[in-house]
Amino acid sequence: MGEEEDSVTVDQNSCDGADSSTLPPPPQLSSKVLTLPTVLTLGRVAAVPILVATFYVDCWWGRTATTSLFIAAAITDWLDGYLARKMRLGSAFGAFLDPVADKLMVAATLILLCTKPMDAVVVLGPVPWLVTVPSIAIIGREITMSAVREWAASQNGKLSKAVAVNSLGKWKTATQMIALTILLASRDSSFERLLPSGIGLLYVSAGLSIWSLVVYMRQIMRVLLKK
Repeated sequence: MGEEEDSVTVDQNSCDGADSSTLPPPPQLSSKVLTLPTVLTLGRVAAVPILVATFYVDCWWGRTATTSLFIAAAITDWLDGYLARKMRLGSAFGAFLDPVADKLMVAATLILLCTKPMDAVVVLGPVPWLVTVPSIAIIGREITMSAVREWAASQNGKLSKAVAVNSLGKWKTATQMIALTILLASRDSSFERLLPSGIGLLYVSAGLSIWSLVVYMRQIMRVLLKK
């Protein structure tokens, strides 16, 4: 799941305890609702039901379509943020919609993978909970962080800075996207040998998710205890 980079950037620039004269000017938000980055984000939202439909098509083209859709979503997740920054096409609506689209795509993919357990390690045989456990950790973390960021945004600027995206969150997102791509591709017999690595990366992503949540909570506690 992608982190809320655009919205956090706006919060950091507009809600800081430092002297406003020393701060760089906040990024200019486009007055348009349907900018190019927002259209790409809407495309990710629209792709979710198509992803679900193709996942249950039990043939080679269905598996290929599902994997291709997810890869395209991961690319546009990076691309819309890049365009918003470089072309100054960021908008308040886009900043709101981007994390929603990411969470929908990732959560839908995790749930789909849980509905069809895979034999990741032949020696162990069928292990139906193998994908379920990290999926619960990842989805639970995202729900918790969404609530925490919404609460922090309603408080002071220091709390907003405490939950700003860090490098740990970016690593979490990267491993998560790679793991899900591998797991979707592994449903095809041509790539099934990659399944153990996909499972391993999913657990790494779940570990980073929990670790980043703990880091954010510790930063919040430091701010609250200083009051």
